[in-house]
Amino acid sequence: MPTLTFRASSALLAATALCLGAALPGVAAAQGADTVRIRGTIVRVDAGTLVVQDRGGEVVSLARPAGMPVSEVYRIKLSDIKRGSFIGTAAMPQPDGTQKALEVVVFPEAARGTGEGHRPWDLLPDSTMTNATVADLASAPKSVRGGQQLRLTYKGGEKTVIVPPDVPVVTFRPGTDALLVPGAKVMISAQEKNGTPTALRVTAGRDGFAPPM
Repeated sequence: MPTLTFRASSALLAATALCLGAALPGVAAAQGADTVRIRGTIVRVDAGTLVVQDRGGEVVSLARPAGMPVSEVYRIKLSDIKRGSFIGTAAMPQPDGTQKALEVVVFPEAARGTGEGHRPWDLLPDSTMTNATVADLASAPKSVRGGQQLRLTYKGGEKTVIVPPDVPVVTFRPGTDALLVPGAKVMISAQEKNGTPTALRVTAGRDGFAPPM
């Protein structure tokens, strides 16, 4: 079985730890220059192992430590984004300087300020991640019928993000091991520990829903 290759840049690692690790109260962010994100589907799971097929088709076996945090990501409505909400959004830069959202995470209030700022992201080539406060919102331009336009502010800057109506909008809650079943869509923060690829935390969707981050 192929072994996990750790290829993430330091900027992405920091974003991973902040976005996933602190998205739920009481979950500490793991830091480390060899942490990676794995997006994929659980193939097999037991008390000590997670086997996942990543989005590139590679099957990866990860050690599953006792007490590994599990979070559930679930859909909410576009209308649940309010002025003052603290959100994270993966997006694609547009020629006019705006960002076109690929997904939006509305952070629980206890996680306000998590990973604040604007940085590269690895959801798609050239994508970005902005964690910021919704300073203002309005209807999206007519070309994006039914969407929203968000003005996001963070320390040192602001971005205008266009959210099409079909973009997934999600939030988090504490999950249980009952989410970790074959076929479940997951996003895993992993790190090599003592020579063994190890899952640090898992964000999972229920009933086939894939974490969109």
